[in-house]
Amino acid sequence: MDIKDLTKVESQLMQVLWKLEKAFVKEIISELPDPKPAYSSVSTIIRILENKGVIAYEAFGKTHRYYPLITKEEYMLYETEKLLDNYFSSSVQDMFSFFVREKKVDMKDAEQLLKMIDKMED
Repeated sequence: MDIKDLTKVESQLMQVLWKLEKAFVKEIISELPDPKPAYSSVSTIIRILENKGVIAYEAFGKTHRYYPLITKEEYMLYETEKLLDNYFSSSVQDMFSFFVREKKVDMKDAEQLLKMIDKMED
């Protein structure tokens, strides 16, 4: 599947759909933080997501119930690979050392990750 980049707002709506699995626009809006966006705004973004091929719908008369066509894990993998390719020359080691240097990962976490990797290699 060819995954497309999502804007911040599109990603926020996808988070809701991944959580709810299937939802009408009103249900999506109810999950969003206050102040709630207008129904028409959410509906427009939903149509954009549909055009990007990441959601589809079931028709119930004039209303539609939307559902994701990609999993959260598929999108996370896509975004992670994009991050690796664009900023770290596809090197997990370079990315990991960056996070350690920036104190986003402390040494205790780093040790736990290394133990996890060792177990996976066995």
